[in-house]
Amino acid sequence: MKLKTRLTLTAFATVILPLFLTACAFILLSFYQFNFIYKNYGIETEYNYKILTNSVQAFSELTRDSYHTLREVILNDPDRLKDEDYLEEFNSTLTSKSSYLILKVNDDFYYLGDDNDSELLLSKLPAFYNDNGKDKEDNPRDFYFGEEQRLVKKIDITFSDGSTGVAYIITKLSSLTPASYLINLLIAITFILIITSVYITRETYKSVVKPVRKLSDAMQKISAGNLDFSIATDCKDEFGLLCNNFDEMRKRLKESTETKVRYDTENRELISNISHDLKTPITAIKGYVEGIMDGVADTPEKMEKYIKTIYNKANEMDRLINELTLYSKIDTNRIPYNFHRINVNDYFNDCVEEIGLDLEAKNITLNYSNYVDSSTRIIADPEQLRRVISNIVNNSVKYMDKPGGSIEIRIQDNGYSIQVEIEDNGKGIAQKDLPNIFDRFFRTDASRNSSQGGSGIGLSIVKKIIEDHGGYIWATSKEGSGTTIHFVLRKYQEVLENE
Repeated sequence: MKLKTRLTLTAFATVILPLFLTACAFILLSFYQFNFIYKNYGIETEYNYKILTNSVQAFSELTRDSYHTLREVILNDPDRLKDEDYLEEFNSTLTSKSSYLILKVNDDFYYLGDDNDSELLLSKLPAFYNDNGKDKEDNPRDFYFGEEQRLVKKIDITFSDGSTGVAYIITKLSSLTPASYLINLLIAITFILIITSVYITRETYKSVVKPVRKLSDAMQKISAGNLDFSIATDCKDEFGLLCNNFDEMRKRLKESTETKVRYDTENRELISNISHDLKTPITAIKGYVEGIMDGVADTPEKMEKYIKTIYNKANEMDRLINELTLYSKIDTNRIPYNFHRINVNDYFNDCVEEIGLDLEAKNITLNYSNYVDSSTRIIADPEQLRRVISNIVNNSVKYMDKPGGSIEIRIQDNGYSIQVEIEDNGKGIAQKDLPNIFDRFFRTDASRNSSQGGSGIGLSIVKKIIEDHGGYIWATSKEGSGTTIHFVLRKYQEVLENE
């Protein structure tokens, strides 16, 4: 649910819910009170609702039957009211209705149905005034004394001897409508307001405060450098979307931070490796130059040997610098390519011839097999593809551990592609390390820094170049027997238009 909708419903509930619950409480308490009055005093249900708007009129119905009975006696046999037994009997019927009888003859009170309660009203009761039979109608004349909470029905009497009197039916309203009804209603309303306030506060906290606090805690963790947490949520409102977006940002920031840390580590390792690898040929060059300066190379043969060694070491330094330059281009994805259509046979024949001279000088045998058609061509950058082959071969030479070393280059035809295999009989690679050999700076043996040299990025450069050519590369190896590097490149095929 969207936050706007939820806030609208909350505002609506703030007004409607208390009113609805108050109405329910009022109805329940009223029905309880009505049932209480009906069971105890016999007021019919149809009159119950009048108590809510006109309680005096409603409770007037309580003694209506008694009023009519008394009126009939007064009309037909008024002297019967001077019979105390009858008065006691009639008063007992009123007592069950929280009422009692007062009879006044001339100016004296002849009968008091409730001595204690009568004292409140004796001085206030209306006197005899026979107004042409008004009090003889079906509807009685009611008098309400609000301060005393008493309802009075009055009937004027004219006895057979000519004397006059007044009969009063007194109803005690305070005993019919307990004060606890209003107290209970007030308690119910207070309870409803508390419940509503708690509910709305809880919903507001759940919808707004809790997510904001969650985001605030997350920001504090990030500011402290802690990215190992999650605030993702299943909520679909705006705060849920904000939390999920924030968590996605945290994940990316964590990945970026980890990548930066990894790159910084790799760069430091690269600098260390390059520094070490450059130091070795520089030291050698300095030594041979000093030998020349000191006259150690005193024969043409020695001079030629020294100069050739200096030249080879300079080439080694140049290769390392070129490798470092290419690495920086790989890191920014800016390797310059110059693609051409290349004849596979011609290209690899030239490569093998060039590589063979170097391997021959190192007493390593090179075997070459080409099984593709002489017209087969590929789309490739000749310089970068030569770098691939050179890096693979140099890597094989670097880790050759046998005096009779050999390297075999095979070109296979796979239909729509060619597969190049470069196999050596060196020390091999452990199976657990094979998946990682094309990763930057990966070394199967940390001691190679000192024993073998190398920047550790040669095979990662190879993989990058092959993938940029639309191919793929992998390795197979057996420890103690040798390693084979395989890579596949697609053939060039001309598309002929149908005539």
